[in-house]
Amino acid sequence: MTWAKGTGLHNSLPLRLEPQCQSKCPGSSDIAFWKSLTAIEDDAVLKQHILAIQARAYKVAPYPCIRILSFARVKISRLAFFEQVQQLPRDRPGAILLDIGCCFGSDAREIVYGGFPASNIVATDVIPELWDLGHELYMSTPETFPAHFIPGDAFNPLHLSAAPPSRVATDTCLPDLTTLKSLNPLRGHISIIHASSFLHLFGEEKQIYLARALAGLLSPEPGSMIFGVQAGSPIKGPLSRAFFAEGLELQLCHSPESWTALWDGEVFEQGTVKVDARLMQYPGIAEEFHLLVWSVTRI
Repeated sequence: MTWAKGTGLHNSLPLRLEPQCQSKCPGSSDIAFWKSLTAIEDDAVLKQHILAIQARAYKVAPYPCIRILSFARVKISRLAFFEQVQQLPRDRPGAILLDIGCCFGSDAREIVYGGFPASNIVATDVIPELWDLGHELYMSTPETFPAHFIPGDAFNPLHLSAAPPSRVATDTCLPDLTTLKSLNPLRGHISIIHASSFLHLFGEEKQIYLARALAGLLSPEPGSMIFGVQAGSPIKGPLSRAFFAEGLELQLCHSPESWTALWDGEVFEQGTVKVDARLMQYPGIAEEFHLLVWSVTRI
């Protein structure tokens, strides 16, 4: 399947990164993943299907990850700690994974594709239309992909409130995932939290709030983990406005050092977590744009 320059969103939307589209478009392993999930074997039909949903989604949420087809590439399974994500439910039957800022649910589907039970996944996003478009995108239904979607604003304390990390296992029973209306009842119950292309959407104060809120959800059991991929920088500071959509607030990029200090000492008591944070250059984009690949694991 050839994804020529300028194919993303056709030419009707602001494609600032359009000249580099080819390097970010799906490769052979990505296409195999898509064909397996959608059962669309014809390359041209699959390409048109993805681009049609992309265009509809961009009208709802003009995020860069939608504009540059980031959602169409297999990413999570290529991370160094993906094996740890897949091993955890084997070691801890019933382990729950939260995908926050899930968009279409692409990353959750990749995790399920690797063997994680879909019924043990909770996904959330402030724009529920994106989750619905995800079912269209992947040709799925709530029955064939039974992850639990809970719409809500992560800054609404009725949906997700900041809380201190649990020190000991909670004595409350895991709530019925099919009846959840917010994330708060999951406090201390989540074994894995995935937060990619999410925290970098906000300024520093909001990032700290979200980090504390996610920490409060995480199980205190050793090995429980929060991980993600987001915009980063060798030096902590704002992301260049050239790289994100109009109307979004100025994004803050962390360095590996500042990100480590945030989690190990500010959010969690120092020494109670292991933070792995490293930079990698995003393919096909200017040298100043980096990705921060990170994980925070309770020890």
